Amino acid sequence: MSYFDKYIKFDSKEFDSPDVKDSGLNMEEEFIAKLHEARLIANIPFVINSGFRTIEHNEKVGGSQNSAHLRGWAADIKCVSSAARFKILSALIQVGFKRIGIANGFIHVDCDPGLPGEVVWKY
Repeated sequence: MSYFDKYIKFDSKEFDSPDVKDSGLNMEEEFIAKLHEARLIANIPFVINSGFRTIEHNEKVGGSQNSAHLRGWAADIKCVSSAARFKILSALIQVGFKRIGIANGFIHVDCDPGLPGEVVWKY
């Protein structure tokens, strides 16, 4: 039984790197628990565009060499409206996420303990 079973609204496959089946199981439980809590608060679906990444996939998408995605501490959440963006951002901050990136079509969130916190950036 996987810890994903505790967070029934998530499926580990949502977090798979597209080049390695079941790689979503490499996500950190602490991250998944916080993301689950945020999704419940936002009360809207969180569609995961990117979760765990292999080094090869991270290079292919132009990710940072020190990306939290490589260690299972990050996800990119699809976001296509300003109302959804507000709900997602508000919920992420309420549960204690302190690393957030905002793009036109997604919100990056991570809680990698090896990276500086209390930062918000735009793409």
